[in-house]
Amino acid sequence: MAAVLCVGLTTLDVSQVVAEFPRPGDKVQSLGVHLAPGGPAANAARTVAALGHRAVLATSLGGELGPVVRSMLGGVEVRSLGPGGPALSMVVVRERDGERTVVSRNASGFAPESGVDLAGCDVVLVDGHLGPVAVEAARLAKREGVPVVLDAGSWKPVLDDLLPLVDVAACSAAFPRSAAEVHAYGVPLVLRTGGPEPVTWSRAGRTGAVPVPAVPVRDTNGAGDVWHGALAVAVARGVPAEDRAVEDAVRWANAVAAVRVRNTAWDWVEELERWRDSG
Repeated sequence: MAAVLCVGLTTLDVSQVVAEFPRPGDKVQSLGVHLAPGGPAANAARTVAALGHRAVLATSLGGELGPVVRSMLGGVEVRSLGPGGPALSMVVVRERDGERTVVSRNASGFAPESGVDLAGCDVVLVDGHLGPVAVEAARLAKREGVPVVLDAGSWKPVLDDLLPLVDVAACSAAFPRSAAEVHAYGVPLVLRTGGPEPVTWSRAGRTGAVPVPAVPVRDTNGAGDVWHGALAVAVARGVPAEDRAVEDAVRWANAVAAVRVRNTAWDWVEELERWRDSG
């Protein structure tokens, strides 16, 4: 069993499914509504737990919504980092293709407390939110020889300090730095996801691409977070040493994310558990 420490943002997602996105000024009736934990770190931790591994989530779970979200994080060990959060996130998912629109303040205004403890974890996954805590966790991991995986969805000022501590940077298509620029920070392995497009990788001058499974898409919200959680499990014993092992890790993360997108906010965790049990 791998043990993954996920450090970063947790939200409370209010997900509404609609036939079409509303135009400005429109009112539409949703086809369904669901309340669940969200955010990159929390979704990754839920993925790790659903895959049968130990998931530890270091996040801010204070305020009125904290107990509500904590009660929904079954199977995840939660270490709250102070009074801030979780943020409330409004998600609208279009039924016909699973495309989503999200409105959230994320970690704006949070002042998390320090005190991250690796506690036997095999890998640290950081999303760049709660910046000082992410850097603290990455520095501690570096001292203890624990691999650090970065979920690089967007550029954040803290990344100037965080990237030199990262072993694997998994960048979204929207991330505004090239693989060469990320390598220049000292990151050995750089990956880039692009929705249905192949996931590319780059290391020591070598590159490759791994196709994404073609599946019916029902809900894309959090798919990248799920992918990062699966990737963290794959590197929990250390960054893959061979190019083939990198591609195997990416291929497995792609398969896990495919389970997410072909299911909904209501059922993806349970379906991922069934997928795991099916082998």
